[in-house]
Amino acid sequence: MMNYLKKNLKNILPAPISEFLMHINDLRRPKLSNYKNYIKYTDYKSGIEIGGPSKLFRSTLPIYQNVERVDGVNFSNSTVWEGNIKAGENYNYFSNRFGTQFISDGTDLSHIADNKYDFLLSSNCLEHIANPLKALLEWKRVLSNGSALILVLPNQKNNFDHKRPVTTFQQLIKKLKNNTLENDLSSLDEILELHDLSKDPQAGNFDNFKKRSLDNFNNRTLHHHVFDLKLMQEMFDFLEMNVILKNDTNKDFIILATK
Repeated sequence: MMNYLKKNLKNILPAPISEFLMHINDLRRPKLSNYKNYIKYTDYKSGIEIGGPSKLFRSTLPIYQNVERVDGVNFSNSTVWEGNIKAGENYNYFSNRFGTQFISDGTDLSHIADNKYDFLLSSNCLEHIANPLKALLEWKRVLSNGSALILVLPNQKNNFDHKRPVTTFQQLIKKLKNNTLENDLSSLDEILELHDLSKDPQAGNFDNFKKRSLDNFNNRTLHHHVFDLKLMQEMFDFLEMNVILKNDTNKDFIILATK
């Protein structure tokens, strides 16, 4: 019952009250010990987020509070995480602050100009993308020189991917060279064999999980790849971006790199 209330505060209570309670809850969450080193790259600047809004950027790494503006990118008008959304000036990233909501795949930001943003955020999103390097090249393109990309990816040790091997950089390069599209299911056999359903109650039983997975192009719930800090470093080396900050928590790996 308590979990239900936490997830549905916006629907149950008037907006000002629910926002206040969410803010109090965020304040209670422990922050990264070095979070101030991150936010100096985002404070009073304009950025874009791929696959948000994200609770982490309100609490553990409190970025939203002091930025000038954040636009957002989501792959569909209806997602498991955001529900029904629409393009336009309605990306509600924090309290009563709004940016532009774009509806597009994270691998294709062609409607956004080069060098437009001062920072880019992405939390627990890139693992849902079949061709991560293609996405990262697009994300780098829309950043101005000197800007920061803050990438957060799940730590497999404490989630349903804990039985899976970490993806190799060579596998990512192969997908980039082959221009792998987002309907790719080449990781599905490994996922069906090693995904720990006991740590993923929303997936249901094996049959339900398999059915959902086969429809991944429409729901994007699969983790195509498994990451660690070493692989993330290799990706940023490939991008020729400078890794400035790294964090390893029980839930996530976090890297800030500059263009």
